[in-house]
Amino acid sequence: MGKLVQFMKESYAELRKVIWPGRDDVVSSVKVVIVSTVLIAAVLGLVDVILLLGVQAIFR
Repeated sequence: MGKLVQFMKESYAELRKVIWPGRDDVVSSVKVVIVSTVLIAAVLGLVDVILLLGVQAIFR
């Protein structure tokens, strides 16, 4: 039980050293993630359509 208490104390001490990002940084990062996700989804959707048309052309 003593090791668990020591671990919790050390974890709390380490978390106090963390420099947490500000709201602007978080919003900026979220925007980058959303735009990246949409672009990758669009590219994968385009590849899917192209492959589908290719497979349909082969088997007709």
